[in-house]
Amino acid sequence: MHEDAADQLRSHGLQVTAQRIAVLRAVCEDPHGTADSVAEAVRAQIGSISRQAVYDVLSALTEKGLLRRIQPAGSSALYDPRVGDNHHHAVCRRCGLVTDVDCAIGDAPCLTASRDSGYDIDEAEVTYWGLCPACRPRRKRADKGATKRTVKGPAKAGRAIVTKAPGKHKSPSSGASRASSHNKNS
Repeated sequence: MHEDAADQLRSHGLQVTAQRIAVLRAVCEDPHGTADSVAEAVRAQIGSISRQAVYDVLSALTEKGLLRRIQPAGSSALYDPRVGDNHHHAVCRRCGLVTDVDCAIGDAPCLTASRDSGYDIDEAEVTYWGLCPACRPRRKRADKGATKRTVKGPAKAGRAIVTKAPGKHKSPSSGASRASSHNKNS
């Protein structure tokens, strides 16, 4: 990684320094981190580094196209090492996990604006919001006997609907409950 990082810095016209290598390595090892989480990782690698130095390196790496800066609504800026493909992101509403999502449809900019207002659009930034697999509520044991079918039709094409198998219903008073698997905020 050290040699790769140094080569990347050189190929983008940046001087190779221990701080730049450490910041690039930290973002590559833990994508979608904040400047503060990057600073913690860099300190673990090389010792002391100021917060401002981390911000300066992140800014230089972003400006040169080695990193992508994203900022989902209500979040601090996050730094992504995946550049050049105009991918999108999914954000978990519960734990804040950010995951890369490939282009929605077609080639970059992925989506065609219905009206471009004269702009030459070259990028689309899409953020999907929902619950990650770990935060989604688990199905009740009562659903164990359920069957799954797919609804056809324009508004619901491909949407899975769960229906109960005959004789497998439980009443609300049966004590069945839902639990989520993890929550970083609790």
